[in-house]
Amino acid sequence: MEFNFEKLEVWKIGMEIVDCIYLESKKFPQSERFELTSQIKRAAISIVLNIAEGSGRKTGKDFCHFIRMSIGSTLEVTTCLKIALRQKFISEEQYNKVVGLLEKIYFKLVALEKSITTS
Repeated sequence: MEFNFEKLEVWKIGMEIVDCIYLESKKFPQSERFELTSQIKRAAISIVLNIAEGSGRKTGKDFCHFIRMSIGSTLEVTTCLKIALRQKFISEEQYNKVVGLLEKIYFKLVALEKSITTS
């Protein structure tokens, strides 16, 4: 069985982001396990969880609320990655790869929210 949210491109991109974050955060220092590593994983997971939860709501207004939460989580992951880059936990190449996905999902989430509010 496939749920409707699994057909959404933003959810699929979000799952790619989760995979990348899990892979990259394994390279963070052990001392960051309960700080940045935990935070960035929770924020990445929050992107897809909010899309999934919002898709099950009865009204477009409710769905938009969860899309906005996903947008916030996207920005949170971006900030965590910037911190990781500044602290040299990840390379510029790794950073650019994930940020490219984050930019893509950000603009698609904004467009999705707009399409829901105008329909």
